[in-house]
Amino acid sequence: MKVVTLLNEKGGVGKTTVATHLAAGLAIKGYRVLLVDADPQGHATVMYGLAKEPGLYDLLVRNAPYQRVLRPISPEVYEIPDQPVRGKLYLIPSNVETRNIANSINNILVFRDKFMPLEGAIDIVIVDTSPTPSMLHGSVALVTDGIIIPTLCEMLAFDGVRESLLHRDSFVNKKQELGLGGVELFGIVPTRYKHKTLEHTEMLQQLVDAFGDTVWKPLYDRIIWSEAARAYRPTFSYAPDSQAARDAWTLVDRAEEALSNVPS
Repeated sequence: MKVVTLLNEKGGVGKTTVATHLAAGLAIKGYRVLLVDADPQGHATVMYGLAKEPGLYDLLVRNAPYQRVLRPISPEVYEIPDQPVRGKLYLIPSNVETRNIANSINNILVFRDKFMPLEGAIDIVIVDTSPTPSMLHGSVALVTDGIIIPTLCEMLAFDGVRESLLHRDSFVNKKQELGLGGVELFGIVPTRYKHKTLEHTEMLQQLVDAFGDTVWKPLYDRIIWSEAARAYRPTFSYAPDSQAARDAWTLVDRAEEALSNVPS
């Protein structure tokens, strides 16, 4: 089982969009995927048309069994028309109670303790986090193999990238102290990219200059993203022939490649 965490200490940069597309795309490809909504806003939950509920809080704080908190996502919600889904997708939902997890746990290894028993039943766990760092982020980091940082091509979003990387370094140190390996930076994903604007073009170049090949292909600013979200579907299900869908598949393929390089 491999764990990917979406991270950026600035809100509104597309973490949930990236997380939900990765989860659905990898399930379509044949993986058993668990998407964990670790943001009190519960947007990953809503994106799949589900009601917000304290699934993650119940699991980590109230010690609820998985049977009570795991929500299977019907393939009809995310499949490509006329193509069978080869894997499975599950969700652990979130609501406002998620913000109380950090103050309700005293074991930094609680996330690892709860999720490692899924080894053998789940191939990939994707965690959608909130912008505000907390002990929950630290607990998630101790089971994370790699992080993906979505970002807008704007100055304030870049500050979120810098802060996220600083915390990633502290996660690595703590994880290595415990003999649990490292936390790789899988990639930085520019989102809502407007290629005809000078600001976005220059900011993207600054990202590439600073981080090189870890900067993935941008997700261009297209109306299809919003339309698909309003329909509670990923772009490749809502509009499979659109350029947005092709951009999403490029994202999924790059994540799959990064995951394949993580030792089993």
